[in-house]
Amino acid sequence: MNREKRAGILKTALGVGVSVVFTWLAFRSVDAGEVLHALARADYRYLLPLLAAVGLGLAARALRWGLLLRPVVRARPGTLLASLSIGYMCNVFMPAHLGEFVRAWHAARRTGARAGAVLATIVVERIVDVASLLLLLALSLLLFPFPSWVRQSGALMLALVAALTALLLLMKRQQQRALAACERLLRFLPPRASARARDALEQFLDGVAPLRRRGHYAAVAGHTLLLWGSYALTYQLLFQAFGFTARYRLPASAALVALVVTTISVVVPSSPGYIGTFHYLCQLSLGFFRVPKGPALSYAIVLHAFTILPPFFLGLYFLAREKLSLRALREEESRAFDR
Repeated sequence: MNREKRAGILKTALGVGVSVVFTWLAFRSVDAGEVLHALARADYRYLLPLLAAVGLGLAARALRWGLLLRPVVRARPGTLLASLSIGYMCNVFMPAHLGEFVRAWHAARRTGARAGAVLATIVVERIVDVASLLLLLALSLLLFPFPSWVRQSGALMLALVAALTALLLLMKRQQQRALAACERLLRFLPPRASARARDALEQFLDGVAPLRRRGHYAAVAGHTLLLWGSYALTYQLLFQAFGFTARYRLPASAALVALVVTTISVVVPSSPGYIGTFHYLCQLSLGFFRVPKGPALSYAIVLHAFTILPPFFLGLYFLAREKLSLRALREEESRAFDR
């Protein structure tokens, strides 16, 4: 077994381990009857509005990604939606957001751009996402007294985002020095491997580029607002479907608070498909508003399904349309980033 396969098995094992631990935390001391009862009495007439809100979020993310890609390549929204869906589908199987590499490879394959440059735009996208999440956290702190661990998580994410942003800007500004430093750090590798690493870094830095027009920054902000608005709408619609708003007298801020806390499980690389981490943090956030563990877990199960399944099935559809298999997709993606 080569080193790459061993590393892949280790990452998967760690991800599954995280999933098992958090799933146990979510299900412990929960009456299964309460979970089933809450699922049975939910109003499923809200399914179509929920699907519409999820679709709005996917569309907003694809359009925003198109703007971030403009300095690298112009891509049609349909192409980006396909790459986005396939990447999300792979995140169901892969830990630590490794599906993003598949997403970058697929977009590069469809547009002719270099995979490393496309990957850089996804990193920038994630920075925007975390910065937006921190703004939402700051807003929700005005409305709800979060426990210390949420505030500490926000402070840690702020520090990491600031450090990563500063590093990317410095490397972009001093690109030749960054490439030379990469060569020095990797001089112990064989010349071919060192050259590939330097080329990968150069591709990546080419993707860290300012937007073409000033108006694009406003458009990115607008799409980001639409994206998070669609997420908050999904939470609120599901509150209505489960009757939580009236039964537990949830304030208007409940959807925002639950969104902020639950998104930590998505932003932080963890288990495949965020199974366990998503459910536990969602259950925990509803506990802030005295929603019992059983109904809260039933809510988390349905919310997770609506978060994961629509892009998952879209990804399968795009794979079938392009006559790609999961194995071939993963192998080609690995080769693309090894070159």
